[in-house]
Amino acid sequence: MTAVSDPDASSQRAERGNPTTGMSLSDHLRELRRRLVRSGIAIAIGMVVGWIYYDQIFKWLSEPFNNVVAEAQAEGRVVILALTGVADPFTLQLQIAAMVGVVLAAPVWLYQTWRFITPGLHRHERRWALGFAAVATPLFAAGVLLAYWVLPSGLSLLFGFTPQGVENIVSVDRYLDFFVRTILVFGVGFLLPLLIVLLNFAGILTGKALVSWWRIIIVIVFVFAAIATPTGDPWNMALLAAPILILVTIAVGVCLLNDRRRSRRRATEGFDQWDDDEASSLDTTPSDIESAPTDIDAPEPPTSA
Repeated sequence: MTAVSDPDASSQRAERGNPTTGMSLSDHLRELRRRLVRSGIAIAIGMVVGWIYYDQIFKWLSEPFNNVVAEAQAEGRVVILALTGVADPFTLQLQIAAMVGVVLAAPVWLYQTWRFITPGLHRHERRWALGFAAVATPLFAAGVLLAYWVLPSGLSLLFGFTPQGVENIVSVDRYLDFFVRTILVFGVGFLLPLLIVLLNFAGILTGKALVSWWRIIIVIVFVFAAIATPTGDPWNMALLAAPILILVTIAVGVCLLNDRRRSRRRATEGFDQWDDDEASSLDTTPSDIESAPTDIDAPEPPTSA
């Protein structure tokens, strides 16, 4: 009798042992489909929540723009956030609901992605990944909050270049695109120090090398801040560059501590006795080859008749 394979049982066996030997290609595909379906259901539920609370969410998204509108009206300028198409109101609500669904379902689809990847990781690699994920979440959130705080001043500066007698009629979808790109850039900027620590833990970068590159790091951070900020003025650029430099300094300190811990471990295990570029002392003198005895008798020469 042939036993019917259970995908859940195969997944459990793969997580206990080697996933490459415990699961076939079809098992991996079924496992991927199961994770995608669960993630899709979670996103759909989040979209329903975003659809229901659409008015409150749109008010929060448009708050930075409304501050600029009030300031422009006080100065006698006209700044309007508008919808220009017949189907734009429905499309806008659908886009915001989808965005909210992805954000609200992030714990679910991140967990499903994690469960699909972890069987192929070693135990210490899983601990590293959990630690980096725990640190990355508040860092990314801090970058998003900073972007939300900086955005009104950036919009006000950009609209300040409008000539006299010209009205600013901004499409809502273009404003949302600008809003999302700004918060994503700020969030990713706050993750750059975490990437430095990750490269150090992987043995690619050392803390000593990072300290020697401090001038280059400062230039790179300020160039990134100048490109990432919506206005490029020195004030907003400094608001983004200063926290990143502080986080990079902390990351370099973590790298130095990790290098010191790694050196102590190598000294304990005896791996620091030789330089990495030092050739090993091998005896290359050829040895004599001794003839081994054989039990095979040599053939007798043929006798003439």
